[in-house]
Amino acid sequence: MNLLETLKHYFGYDSLRPGQQELMDGILQGKDVLGIMPTGAGKSLCYQVPALMLEGITLVVSPLISLMSDQVKALNQAGVHAAYINSSLTENQIHAAPERLENYEFLEFARQVEISMVTVDEAHCISQWGQDFRPSYLEIADFLAKLPDRPVVSAFTATATERVKQDITASLHLQNPVTVVTGFDRPNLFFRVVNRKGGKETDNS
Repeated sequence: MNLLETLKHYFGYDSLRPGQQELMDGILQGKDVLGIMPTGAGKSLCYQVPALMLEGITLVVSPLISLMSDQVKALNQAGVHAAYINSSLTENQIHAAPERLENYEFLEFARQVEISMVTVDEAHCISQWGQDFRPSYLEIADFLAKLPDRPVVSAFTATATERVKQDITASLHLQNPVTVVTGFDRPNLFFRVVNRKGGKETDNS
């Protein structure tokens, strides 16, 4: 299946949103990518669709347990084999599938399988200038360096200043990444100012 056929077959969409095609094409061409797109713009599809078309395994690094759970559930329902590993698992589950990239057992596993792509979601976390700095994100580059073959590296975030964008590129050692910034406008959201007349809230409608 080509890209649009894969999109339709697994996710039910007939077309792509702005920026998605360029990022997906970059990944499928073996290039690193950096996507800066607002929440709701379809960042997840930018790595999920190519992941289904690439030969090996795609690893997605995310700090959000609820997002992991939701995405894996949706992928499984679409017929895609996906699983997550995080701190919510039991000890036995963690032992069976070690969660941290620096874990020796996980690294040995990663060295023995074909990893086609490593995706870093909420990539601003890798930057000390970001809003949610997480030191463990700095270990991603070390993990990549220990793999026998460097996979495609893709990074996504909803917002990033120029400094944060540079931090992401440098910290992940992105190689001439295809970079797409679609802007931060969310047409489905708006602000409205209402002047209160006093009294009860119901009197001001």
